[in-house]
Amino acid sequence: QRKRNPAAPFTTSTLQQEASRKLGFGAQRTMRIAQQLYEGIDTGSGTVGLITYMRTDSVTLAREALDELRGHIAKQYGEADLPDTPREYKTRARNAQEAHEAIRPTTFERPPESLEGHLTAEQMKLYTLVWKRTVACQMIHATIDTVAAELCCDGDERHAFRATGSTVANPGFLKVYEEGLDDAKGEEDRTLPPLAEGDVVDLNAIRSEQHFTEPPPRYSEASLVRTLEEYGIGRPSTYASIISTLVQREYVELESRRFRPTDVGKLVNGFLTEHFHQYVDYDFTAHLEDDLDAISRGEKEWVPLMEEFWQPFRQRVEEKDSSVTRAEAAQARDLGTDPDSGRPVSVRMGRYGPYAQIGTAEDEEKPRFAGLLPGQRMDEIDLEQALKLFRLPRDLGETPEGEPVAAGIGRFGPYVKFGRKYASLTKDDDPYTVTLERALELIREKKKQDAPIHSWEHDGKTIIVRNGRFGPFATDGEINASIPKKEDPASVTLERAVELLEAKRKAPKRKPPQRKGRTRSTAGTA
Repeated sequence: QRKRNPAAPFTTSTLQQEASRKLGFGAQRTMRIAQQLYEGIDTGSGTVGLITYMRTDSVTLAREALDELRGHIAKQYGEADLPDTPREYKTRARNAQEAHEAIRPTTFERPPESLEGHLTAEQMKLYTLVWKRTVACQMIHATIDTVAAELCCDGDERHAFRATGSTVANPGFLKVYEEGLDDAKGEEDRTLPPLAEGDVVDLNAIRSEQHFTEPPPRYSEASLVRTLEEYGIGRPSTYASIISTLVQREYVELESRRFRPTDVGKLVNGFLTEHFHQYVDYDFTAHLEDDLDAISRGEKEWVPLMEEFWQPFRQRVEEKDSSVTRAEAAQARDLGTDPDSGRPVSVRMGRYGPYAQIGTAEDEEKPRFAGLLPGQRMDEIDLEQALKLFRLPRDLGETPEGEPVAAGIGRFGPYVKFGRKYASLTKDDDPYTVTLERALELIREKKKQDAPIHSWEHDGKTIIVRNGRFGPFATDGEINASIPKKEDPASVTLERAVELLEAKRKAPKRKPPQRKGRTRSTAGTA
């Protein structure tokens, strides 16, 4: 037998982790909902805050909250599930400030079921999670029987199978809440049904399976937040913004709720690791957090600390700005030689994403370029796949009007071109195999979509109402005026179109943002 103790009440970090595991909420979504619960919800008798402050690294509970909670447990579950003394928890987070208590319900007289009809679905899910975790943290331990069961066939001990796992002897806090796990459970966490010697069990299936050692799983939001906390990187209020920045800047993408680095992310990481290694060291942020804490306590002056950081950093940026070539920054990867031209083939990162290149800038003949397809990665593509990219654009023939038709891949994805216009291919179309017949079908749809909804002659001008990339609009060839969303463009009259154009013509011109002079800004350069 072994005892299993309940998890501590929620901190910002553990709330984000558990909401990710159990509810599928991202860190930002979790914090947004928690903010709503903290600021207050109208429960029918006025607006009240339902949880305590949600940006905290403390696992302590106020004495009055503990007294109320223990009374609730004794009343709801019985004295047997209440430990003799309140449980005390200590934070394990590095650089923890513990300025606030743990995240908990503001009162235990407001169970989740009492708030039905007052909370949205996602608010109810998060509030219930906080409620159950807080209640469970002050209940007795669970008693677990560790079990090894031998299953014999036909009474012959040579034909035996062994199963290891556990059964719950006394659930204790597990009646209310069980903490989730980031990754698959091990054998020691497998739950077995109650068994006794001599029991006969039914045979459902016999499976012959082969297992291979696998690399550690990629980070999920939950495991990344936990690791950031372990290394002392960031604060409770910054975990969500760190993760959102990684996604917004396209350094990573989420696949099956796991982070996978993009080509841009790998290049940025490689560049910073190579040239700014002291600043992307795991301990750098944690040490800086220590210094900033010392400033907040009045033990250090902030100006000398900033000077100590700034001067070496600025010097490093200036050195790399002059010494690192653009090619080095792009980290080109050589794939081999083009058999037709004998020129080198490489892949590299450009302004609009990764691309393949035949030739170099030093050649007499200009290099040829082709963007990588969606899903292709710089570190995985081989020479054959790269050369295939240069088969585009493909000439397909002509439209009935004599316009040349070609298929290719552009900045916004695969397309067919007719004359000087473009029609996007669907996800089921392949630019390498699309036929002229299919291309003409897409062109007809595009022409129908682009056809004017209305066209009038007015005061020597042609006024047209049509669909645009950003919605329907009216134009007289000089001014474009958007059709309000609440209006049906098909019902717009000439008078209404003229009215919209005149309003747009008289509207004050927006001043373009002034561009500041370019300086050697370390933040911008880094």
